[in-house]
Amino acid sequence: MASEIAVLGGGCFWCLEAVYQQVKGIDAVESGYTGGTVVNPNYEQVCAGQTGHAEVVKLSFDPQTISYREILEIFFTIHDPTTLNRQGNDIGTQYRSVIYYQNELQRDTAKHIIAEMALVWDAPIVTELSPAQPYYKAEDYHQNYFQQHPFQGYCAFVVAPKLAKLREVFAGKSKPE
Repeated sequence: MASEIAVLGGGCFWCLEAVYQQVKGIDAVESGYTGGTVVNPNYEQVCAGQTGHAEVVKLSFDPQTISYREILEIFFTIHDPTTLNRQGNDIGTQYRSVIYYQNELQRDTAKHIIAEMALVWDAPIVTELSPAQPYYKAEDYHQNYFQQHPFQGYCAFVVAPKLAKLREVFAGKSKPE
């Protein structure tokens, strides 16, 4: 079976990228931008809130190894889907919680997971569910960011705990260290 694509936004793309790079069945992870109005936006434009884009990760995955549902279960575990346009100190629409579905099956799966998560979280889920939109790869220096800068402050204090949570909650789904 061919690889499938998932596109998710849940705060800074460095966090999601680092986590999904450690998940069995994820063949490739790329940081990028989608959901906005500017063609080929750059990081400075997106961070300034000038484009409407979200920071996202584009995942290529093997559905024989990991299901889209499992990808979303990880997604809802490693970020807070109840905070509108923010994750921790990252504030702005570019950090919104959003799922860009690629087809109707992904849309339906996401709807079910969001309904299930509404029973788990104490506050309402604000995760957007939108059809796939033009996607733009982020600048090269954003790719594999955590792997290249594990001791940088943000990575050490924000990204690393998300990786620890992945290993704790989804031990059977994470790649060996």
